[in-house]
Amino acid sequence: MPNSKSDIEIQKFADHHVITQPNPLRKVMRRMADDEIDDPVARAEKALADLSGEFRHWMEVEVERLAAAHAIILKDGFTKTARDELFRAAHDIKGDAVTFGFPPAAAVAESLCRIIEHAPDLSRVPSDLIAHHINAVQAIVHQHTKLDSISMSNELSRRLRGVADEYLARVNRDRPEHLEAIMAPSIVPAD
Repeated sequence: MPNSKSDIEIQKFADHHVITQPNPLRKVMRRMADDEIDDPVARAEKALADLSGEFRHWMEVEVERLAAAHAIILKDGFTKTARDELFRAAHDIKGDAVTFGFPPAAAVAESLCRIIEHAPDLSRVPSDLIAHHINAVQAIVHQHTKLDSISMSNELSRRLRGVADEYLARVNRDRPEHLEAIMAPSIVPAD
């Protein structure tokens, strides 16, 4: 329902007018005391803290899924189903690892996703390159509690990304549309 002219406030200035309409939500808004104010960010942080004891277990489940997908590929080769499962497992780790406290695992999983996405023929990717990515994610998740292993994990993820980028640049030299995506920056864990 349109407001009547009397509800609208107009302030006139030399070079412009400011028109202010009343806010109908003010009538239904409830005032809260300062001690009752809800902080959704604080609630979310508390919920994450409450769940954080489960993060390691959840990451281990994701790592097992990644290893199982790799085992199927070693047994049956790169079928579409096996490729998709390996990609989904790596992509899930890429997305979950930082939240769960394993940033280097996210960087390694992202590197593996890039290989799967940009290699023209996955059956020609050196099997060691994929195996090193799988092994690195496993090692990062299983050894993450040791302080000295964190810097080693960061270095490992950087080196794997470098090797993967070199490989992808070489095999895609005749596919310039992939080179731009390959050379784009991505997750790099902080020391």
